[in-house]
Amino acid sequence: MDHTKPVSLPLYLKIAQIILGILALGFILYVGKEILVPILFATIFAILLNPVVNFLTAKKLNRIVAIVVSLILTMLAVLGLLYFLGSQMALLSESFPLFKQKFVALFHDLTQWISSTFNISNPQIDAWIAKTQKEGLSNGTAFLGQTLGTVGGILAMVFLLPVYIFMILLYKSLLVDFIYKLFKNNSHKVVTEILKATKSLIQSYLVGLLIEAAIVATLNSIALMIIGVPYAILIGVIGAILNIIPYIGGLVAVAIPMVLAVATLSPLSALWVLIAYLIVQFIDNNFLVPKIVASKVEVNALVSIIVVLIGGSLWGVAGMFLSIPLTAILKVIFDRIEGLEAFGFLIGDGQPKTTKK
Repeated sequence: MDHTKPVSLPLYLKIAQIILGILALGFILYVGKEILVPILFATIFAILLNPVVNFLTAKKLNRIVAIVVSLILTMLAVLGLLYFLGSQMALLSESFPLFKQKFVALFHDLTQWISSTFNISNPQIDAWIAKTQKEGLSNGTAFLGQTLGTVGGILAMVFLLPVYIFMILLYKSLLVDFIYKLFKNNSHKVVTEILKATKSLIQSYLVGLLIEAAIVATLNSIALMIIGVPYAILIGVIGAILNIIPYIGGLVAVAIPMVLAVATLSPLSALWVLIAYLIVQFIDNNFLVPKIVASKVEVNALVSIIVVLIGGSLWGVAGMFLSIPLTAILKVIFDRIEGLEAFGFLIGDGQPKTTKK
């Protein structure tokens, strides 16, 4: 009796296995997000900094010193950006009382318009406002707790990231050798291709994102300055940072200056802000992203939206940012493993050729 004959499972059992595997993976990702998110960010940044470390070590600098120098330079750049944003936010906060007065006046005019247009009495509107405020206050404690938890998680990740990056760069050779040892010798060629492609993809993708963000920040700031929106540079930079989050970030990025324009200028100015941001988005989506970013990451729009939403539901904003590069890495793996090419084709941005009948 031949016991080496492979067992062929029915289709419904294969589908059930896939569904259970996806559910198990989703559960692990959700439960382990406090550990996985910093490690993934650290791995991505370590790959980005690896050329700098290699350059410094080629100049006869000790590897540990080279890693420390790379981390210090990176942290100085990040601290410089945070200092700029913090100083601008401090100036913006001084104008909050003025914004509040204008919002109150606008809200009063809006309630009067609703009352006259829809024939709703002012007491009814006031009662609805009072009810909404009461519900908002009751939920304020829970929201404050969630906010403090989020800030605490961000601070913990900020302190852990340099440590993780240092360790990954220091033990890079060990980690690479470990990956090779997981596979048989006849698979090492494929593993080498995947590692090289992944390293190139992450480095080019992140550099492309930084270039794109700098150009979008400049365009946003110039547009807001022309319209006359206050704190144009700050709002432009924030919009460029939010724009890094695919699709969803762009919506939030345009909402902030529109609200600010309504509060400080006029509703017509908010319309000009919307038009200006639509033009910037057109330039970004049709020229910057295809030439600078999308050429490095071959993920189609449908898959991008789905993975961004899944990443957001699992890991929040961090998951939205990580979803695209992780999906691109999966495509690299799928394209090079026999039996998984179809999934790589599904993720890719190549349009299938159609023939006329």
